[in-house]
Amino acid sequence: MLNKGIGDWVYRRRIKSAEHCAVIHSSASLTYAQLAERIDRLANVLREKKIGKGQRVAFLGANHIAFLETLFACGQVGAIFVPLNIRLAPQELNFALVDSGTELLIAVEDLEKPARMALQESPVRELLVVASLSGADSSYERTLSAASAEHCDEAVEMDDPAIILYTSGTTGKPKGAVLTHGNMTWNSYNVIVDYDITGKSVGLMISPLFHASALGMGALPMLLKGGTLILQEKFEPSAVLRAVEEYGVTSLSGVPTTFQLLSEHELWEGTDLSSLQMLTCGGSAVPSRVLEAYEARGLGFSGGYGMTETAPGATVLLADQSREKMGSAGLPHFFTDIRIVDERGADLPVGSVGEILISGPNVIKEYWHRPEATASSYFDEIWLRSGDMGFVDEQGFLFISDRLKDMIISGGENIYPAEVEQKIMELPNVDSVAVIGIPDEKWGEVPRAVVILKEGTTLSAEQLMEFLDGKIARYKIPRSLVLVDEFPRTASGKIRKPDLRKQYG
Repeated sequence: MLNKGIGDWVYRRRIKSAEHCAVIHSSASLTYAQLAERIDRLANVLREKKIGKGQRVAFLGANHIAFLETLFACGQVGAIFVPLNIRLAPQELNFALVDSGTELLIAVEDLEKPARMALQESPVRELLVVASLSGADSSYERTLSAASAEHCDEAVEMDDPAIILYTSGTTGKPKGAVLTHGNMTWNSYNVIVDYDITGKSVGLMISPLFHASALGMGALPMLLKGGTLILQEKFEPSAVLRAVEEYGVTSLSGVPTTFQLLSEHELWEGTDLSSLQMLTCGGSAVPSRVLEAYEARGLGFSGGYGMTETAPGATVLLADQSREKMGSAGLPHFFTDIRIVDERGADLPVGSVGEILISGPNVIKEYWHRPEATASSYFDEIWLRSGDMGFVDEQGFLFISDRLKDMIISGGENIYPAEVEQKIMELPNVDSVAVIGIPDEKWGEVPRAVVILKEGTTLSAEQLMEFLDGKIARYKIPRSLVLVDEFPRTASGKIRKPDLRKQYG
């Protein structure tokens, strides 16, 4: 077969697991044979629309079978898949469409309005609308049913780009991380090896697939191994607990808030959780009271560290290590390496804090049309500069100590202050602004704006939020505002964010 990428995974899996359930969403369920046929049909639709190798197709929607079909159909014809964050404002979506040069957008019907707003002055030639319920009548379903179900084998190599995932940049401009077929394949190998995924595994996907973590650590390894995915569009505790019991869910991923709300729900005590084998928690540390609630049910948490640029896994801390290595991000994934270096790139001894470098076949080689960002992100060409500070102990376990990039993690969503600051500076009465993260019991962190106003002007938190609404995603909008007369600065005039966090965080 000519296709060596992820696009043929489901086609190959059909041979081994034809009648095994591949995916469940709303009232629809598809076996591997059924899913493979639908992917073949969509791949032929792409060919009919003159979309082939290297061209871009975007998807806008919450967790949906059509998301997976679009991903694999793109991989089958060699096109590049561009998943879009549904929480972005239309002008942010437009940036991704224009920057990526997307030609076809597939959107779920409840997001058709922002999708059409985002199309203005973009290269998108056509919009296909998917029904919210999988399998329901829509232009997408009608197009698929009219297409050929013949499987075509296109030449796709592991080094070919498979996905462009947009990450908010430290300069305020989002960057498209180009993940190759090889990046996604090797990351899936890492997950299967380190987490013991099997063909009998059942993964409940409550985190959005447009994030690297849900896609790379959950969906793709599960489908590669022949397990079953259950897709839920949003997190609702009662629905999650019912699904765990009904489908015998073996793995569940989320952020601390997710697991806290589950353990506090009225159905918690009466739900049979005996099928659960793996709970993975990311974003921030699990609070002790949540940890204890799950341990009382015989369950522990796995964790780790990574980023979009590592597809996304870099390290893993297994559940049986979580107590002994409390606070650690774990050991490197099986096919991944890390180093701790000083500002010159020299290796540091055990226990010394330095920048974390990451290397492996799961690490991206470039950003989409950003040669300068690509060049500045690597050391000796093969080591990705994470921008995070940490150290390793005598056994090689990684501990994160600080963030060079000042990123805020709110409910599992990454927020880069520079992007938010850039929008706030559009207010005529703002002289200077710095956005910091402050602790929040529910979300882990939320953004706070620290602002110096121009003389004689005023600004309230409500006015700031109203101004930003619609310009950036709502989770990025500061929840509070602090007005100050000056910022702590370095000798070169840069704002000292650590000092700012100490004063106002």
